[in-house]
Amino acid sequence: MSSRTANFCLDAHDPLAQARWWDQVLDDFTFDPESDDDEAGLHGPAGRDLLFLKVPEPKIVKNRMHVCLRPADRTRDEEVDRLLALGATIVHDLRQPDSGWAVLADPEGNEFCVLTVRADDAGVALQ
Repeated sequence: MSSRTANFCLDAHDPLAQARWWDQVLDDFTFDPESDDDEAGLHGPAGRDLLFLKVPEPKIVKNRMHVCLRPADRTRDEEVDRLLALGATIVHDLRQPDSGWAVLADPEGNEFCVLTVRADDAGVALQ
């Protein structure tokens, strides 16, 4: 017997703001209307939620685990531009014309990656 993921938790200074920000980022997650100041969340595919839990301390060091995003309806570079407009910041830019990724940070400094689109993803050319 093995285990399956139930949810993913991230510490946050402002869980509601974090959940609302990530709700704009992820099209396959929906904001949990029962969210509050101490715990806010997004409901994801197959019942796997993304939870933001209130903690008093700020983020100081690099994440030990992070989310990797693959754009569904635009190029990697267009998605990076969209996320920067939402308030993300670039941490490390490893993009090449046909490969690579960008490491960004959300408004509280949690790192995440934006990958290239796979050649087999329907409707979007590799970039």
